Amino acid sequence: MKVLVVGSGGREHAICYKLSQSSRVSKIYCAPGNAGIGQTAECVSIGAMEFEKLADFAEENEIDLTVVGMDDPLVGGIVDVFEERGLRVFGPRKNAAIIEGSKAFSKELMKKYGIPTAAYETFDNADKACEYLKTASFPIVLKADGLALGKGVLICNDLEEALAGVKTIMLDKQFGSAGDKLVIEEFMTGREVSVLCFCDGKTIKPMTSAQDHKRALDGDKGLNTGGMGTFSPSPFYTDETADFCMKNIFEKSIAAMAAEGREFKGVMFLGLMLTEKGPKVLEYNARFGDPEAQVVLVRMKNDIVDVFEACIDGKLDETELEFEDNAAVCVCIASGGYPVSYKKGFEIKGLDNFKGKDGYYVFHAGTALKDGKIVTNGGRVLGVTAKGATLKEARANAYEAVKLVEFEGMYYRHDIGKAIDEA
Repeated sequence: MKVLVVGSGGREHAICYKLSQSSRVSKIYCAPGNAGIGQTAECVSIGAMEFEKLADFAEENEIDLTVVGMDDPLVGGIVDVFEERGLRVFGPRKNAAIIEGSKAFSKELMKKYGIPTAAYETFDNADKACEYLKTASFPIVLKADGLALGKGVLICNDLEEALAGVKTIMLDKQFGSAGDKLVIEEFMTGREVSVLCFCDGKTIKPMTSAQDHKRALDGDKGLNTGGMGTFSPSPFYTDETADFCMKNIFEKSIAAMAAEGREFKGVMFLGLMLTEKGPKVLEYNARFGDPEAQVVLVRMKNDIVDVFEACIDGKLDETELEFEDNAAVCVCIASGGYPVSYKKGFEIKGLDNFKGKDGYYVFHAGTALKDGKIVTNGGRVLGVTAKGATLKEARANAYEAVKLVEFEGMYYRHDIGKAIDEA
């Protein structure tokens, strides 16, 4: 079968890699793709938000399945466009992708259906938000309501920081229209865990757990980013915790969406905080995480096409997800200055060093092909990933793998998975 993947980052590269392992797939296209994806799939120069052009391409090239990796096209309704034209597509429709597209919606959903989450208030007026903050306890969390590339969250330690945060989000519009509405949320403490779940509208099946590292600098300092690295599985996500989450969070979430007339098919990503009072939902996403996909998919034993089709056809209850009994760690290599300002166009050297190295992977995020050379073309450039029998071994392997590549100004955190040492 022929498959089209929509997106251009490390997540989409991981999806293309997993599709390339399927005996059912004869050809992979990716729109718009990147330099690394181009080694696995044929890249197509159509933007992820050009829905009609993408659908035209799918029709003209007799694409059997389209997989949407990115949040923007899902929230924008790409699945609806494809379905209206009779095209087979994996991902939630627009009315279901709102679970990521609006934090205010997802918080209201959790409150209505008794899904554990942090206490919160929602504001569409900056002055009222500031008045509320004068009565709040700190630290506190400010979240831009809409999509902000994983960066629209500010943790404020005092009133001065919080008032400045309201200005940044709602008045200065640093995150654009995502800041038209603001969610102010109780600050929760505990271990963070990411759990990606396949959904077919009525059945939800969690994949293996992972943990992301959002802050730009070592020691969880610096600005929020799209993610600087991950490890899987999380040693803190015990069987007991998984059972609690299945009954009180995952199953309730898929049922709540169905009850609201928003049938959710695709990947529901649940960001969890393991608090002293039990697991609570930090956020929902409506697609694979990035860089969570990089550590989860390399450990997945299933043919992913079978799972995608089970979700589309409402037959996920007939599928058992299987993962290798090992671990994986991904270290994101970024351009110097990310996530604020950075230069592009530097040649990336050493990529050939990954060839023939079993259990070592290099997933491209911000890369491009220029004059026959692969160069940097974004903030997060590569997701260097390695497997190991244990988390500690996978972490050691990942940092060995980082040494295989180089480019001018490259930056990465040195403590991805350090929490493993405390497990």
